[in-house]
Amino acid sequence: MKPNRLAIRLATCLALLCGVGNLQAAAPSSKAAQPAARSGVWYEIFVRAWYDTDGNGVGDLNGVTAKLDYLKSLGIDGIWLMPINPSPSYHGYDVTDYRAINPEYGTLADFHRLIDAAHARGIRVIMDLVVNHTSDRHPWFLAARDPADPHHAWYTWAGPHTDLRATSATGGPAWHVLGKQHYLGTFTGAMPDLDFDSPAVREAVDDVGRYWLAQGVDGFRLDAAQHVYYDLATQADDPAVLRRNLQWWSSFHRAMKKADPDVYLIGEVTREQPGELGPWFGPLDAVFDFPLASRLVASARDERSGALAALLQRVAAAIPAGQDAPFLSNHDQERVMSQLAGNAQHMRMAAAMLLTLPGEPFIYYGEELGMRGTKPDPDLREPMRWHRDPRAAGESRWKRFSASDGPDVSVQAQQDDAHSLLARYRMLIGWRQEVPALRDGVLSVPAVSNPHLAAWELAHAGTDVLVVHNLSREPQTLKLAGALARFGRVRLASMPGARIDSGQLLLPAYASVVLQ
Repeated sequence: MKPNRLAIRLATCLALLCGVGNLQAAAPSSKAAQPAARSGVWYEIFVRAWYDTDGNGVGDLNGVTAKLDYLKSLGIDGIWLMPINPSPSYHGYDVTDYRAINPEYGTLADFHRLIDAAHARGIRVIMDLVVNHTSDRHPWFLAARDPADPHHAWYTWAGPHTDLRATSATGGPAWHVLGKQHYLGTFTGAMPDLDFDSPAVREAVDDVGRYWLAQGVDGFRLDAAQHVYYDLATQADDPAVLRRNLQWWSSFHRAMKKADPDVYLIGEVTREQPGELGPWFGPLDAVFDFPLASRLVASARDERSGALAALLQRVAAAIPAGQDAPFLSNHDQERVMSQLAGNAQHMRMAAAMLLTLPGEPFIYYGEELGMRGTKPDPDLREPMRWHRDPRAAGESRWKRFSASDGPDVSVQAQQDDAHSLLARYRMLIGWRQEVPALRDGVLSVPAVSNPHLAAWELAHAGTDVLVVHNLSREPQTLKLAGALARFGRVRLASMPGARIDSGQLLLPAYASVVLQ
């Protein structure tokens, strides 16, 4: 722990106690221990689907604690908890109390135990912070229904010239009826948008952030970050809207940094080009790389790099080195194995590309097992498969399985299988611990004419490496000439048979290498 860490925690807790009353339980003072080598890999967890410790069929916080050693064995450095606040919805993205734990998941004391246990293992913990909107059952909104109540100004209401038929930024109706009033709800009527032009809203959100930092959390995944001011479909490319978003998140970032200098803020900003993500770095520590996610999956599926090289060049130009947040899929998207039609080799190649790119990649729970899932959304968030028997103790039963995954798609089946997808994920994450350039390197993309190869260079602390993936079912070669001639040694290989012979790299089918 840094020398001032405990003082920061105690000062924050005292400030909160003076301002908002009883904290319910003492906050942990721990921070994540620094392991000898880090991977920079995060893991997204839907607590409801994760692991059940009390036998009620719903995953809980104690279940997350119980499985930290599994995550540690995988090489994970941090976990992102999907919403853990009280909510009327199964998913939790409409919060009714920002300072409480969903009672289905446990208590604040359970959360503190999780934080301490994670930090003892060198694992950071960030939580979903859903503040673009509240639940329509939140006390703030219930009070706001009365135009005379101060909370009325915390939300956005239609005026006499408002176009009540306007389409929201998410494609549905923007305005929703409440008696004789209409309020803004970018996502649904059950999720009324907060008005961030209100100083009271800004201060309340800052207070919520400070509260959870005082409980020991290491940062936040900021849900719908771009929609604080991007409300209507007509505002999609409005520079004034972007400017207001960035101004707010810069202010929030400063407030959180003051409470915890090491806080990590990552935003959900769904855009199509890396250049559209670039401005968010600074106001936030990172944003998810949505353009890259779809391209990685497409390249693995097609067995061709396609537009990947050009996209990576734009990523390198737009995003600071080592700060990208690549991923393959999340709780809102079809699971990767489903996108790849169940092709295990394509899944391995998608994972290999993801985990050899610089930055801090995110894995969606069960991805490392090859879990499948397609829309609707609940089917993307099915119970984690721990045992061959989905009815075994500890398995979440929050919903029935829609995918036809067999018993081999489970931790129990893959744990000790050196050839399993789980083993491949462990190996690739281990590469990141062994070779710092894979985490922190400056990305550049050499010209490679073979369409079945994906390749990039990474430079870090005087060390250059060349990453090459054979995306195809046939052996491939790459001539190491010109600028590539300096790479003369295979440092890491995903399978036997990869070698350099007479200045030419020979790669078996579906193989990945790191050259030095």
